[in-house]
Amino acid sequence: MSKMKKDFSQYFQAPDLREAKKRGKEEVQVLQFESLPDEMKNIGVGHKYLIQTFGCQMNVHDSETMAGIFEMMGYTPTIDERDADIILLNTCAIRENAEDKVFGELGRLKHLKLEKPNLILGVCGCMSQEESVVNRILKSYQNVDLVFGTHNIHRLPHLVHNALMSKEMVIEVWSKEGDVVENMPKVRADGLRAWVNIMYGCDKFCTYCIVPYTRGKERSRRPEDVLNEIRELARKGYQEVTLLGQNVNAYGKDLEDLNYLFGDLMDDVRKIGIPRIRFTTSHPRDFDDHLVEVLGKGGNLVEHIHLPVQSGSSEVLKLMARKYDRERYLDLVRKIKETVPNVVLTTDIIVGFPGETDEQFEDTISLVKEVEFDSAFTFIYSPREGTPAAKMQDDIPMEVKKARLQRLNETLNEIGRRKNEELRGHVVEVLVEGESKKNADVLSGRTRTNKLVNFAGPKSLIGKMVMVRIEDPKTWSLTGVLLEDPKQQKAPVA
Repeated sequence: MSKMKKDFSQYFQAPDLREAKKRGKEEVQVLQFESLPDEMKNIGVGHKYLIQTFGCQMNVHDSETMAGIFEMMGYTPTIDERDADIILLNTCAIRENAEDKVFGELGRLKHLKLEKPNLILGVCGCMSQEESVVNRILKSYQNVDLVFGTHNIHRLPHLVHNALMSKEMVIEVWSKEGDVVENMPKVRADGLRAWVNIMYGCDKFCTYCIVPYTRGKERSRRPEDVLNEIRELARKGYQEVTLLGQNVNAYGKDLEDLNYLFGDLMDDVRKIGIPRIRFTTSHPRDFDDHLVEVLGKGGNLVEHIHLPVQSGSSEVLKLMARKYDRERYLDLVRKIKETVPNVVLTTDIIVGFPGETDEQFEDTISLVKEVEFDSAFTFIYSPREGTPAAKMQDDIPMEVKKARLQRLNETLNEIGRRKNEELRGHVVEVLVEGESKKNADVLSGRTRTNKLVNFAGPKSLIGKMVMVRIEDPKTWSLTGVLLEDPKQQKAPVA
């Protein structure tokens, strides 16, 4: 039976910079995830779920939470969509091509829905927070049964129950950012590395970015809740924890009853018995001197910092509303390099932002050469509906954007290859993650500075720290030889 059409306009608030900047100071409630109602505890027994994740690590972590909820309901995981009784697409809205991929998947899955009419097909994540996206789903993708956003993941049991019982599309998208919900179940990908949300949302309002609208205002978790979760991961034997947030450096600024910021949290996490602690993503504006000082203490705080710059031109940075200029960014880099020996910096860069001149692009190239990033995520600018930059004239021809991107990547690759070459003959500490994607006979892992290392060794080393001597540096990875003699295992350099 086809789904009834219904007015869902009350669920949405179109992105509005002026209104979003008026975000109130309503107290954010810290809620505890409730135990499932009896009618939902076994609703998934004998059935399977599949979550397809697009986008950033925050989405990956959200998928881990949804997997945990599914398994509380009795569902078991599958990677075969033909075996799945419920399929969720956890979506990303940061770039247009990410949305295109999701709509392509929805179109492809129409045939599976015809074959399996009882299949529940859902769309969640950042795309679901956009009114235009949901209107498009309502108009053209009637095979979708369930749509929900980023603020109400804890409502998944009720939403699935409604989708199973309803003959119409179930939509629940909250425009107002949600509260902080603790004790959410999680199914982490392995027992080796874990992602821990320390805060949600973003208040920076970079003019090109949709995240402040899809993820809401900044809400920090209480320090004791974050630290208790990390201590529990230490007890379970996790080797690496990454602290997550749209802007982790802003952690604690909204906790009005505490004088406790990100540097304080990192200093406390440093004392917990996890071998490696990372964090992402940081904003240069909030990267204060205390945080630099804490990172300089080393220990389990790794020597890798992802520090998005976006552009090397102060004029373009102002148009992007990044709230720092080239000089301030370079001054921060200088402080970090002076305080954290052997630090590896990576970044994000956008080329072809509206109005970017050749000279301004050259500023980006010169900054890349001065900082010497080991690698970067690079993007051609594309407008996102609802952002201030979307109203700017996108006046740079695509062939110019592509040429700039190619030159930028060539510059980055040259620097990355040279810096990897400096590791030839050095011994590095590697956390073995598993088999290489290209060769099952080769093991793969990462250094403290997040460099990918491939080497031959027994499968029993997966999940362990080993020492590897680098013999064949490449542009994007390192190939080495396992050192089995403890006497050879001198102090690592990366």
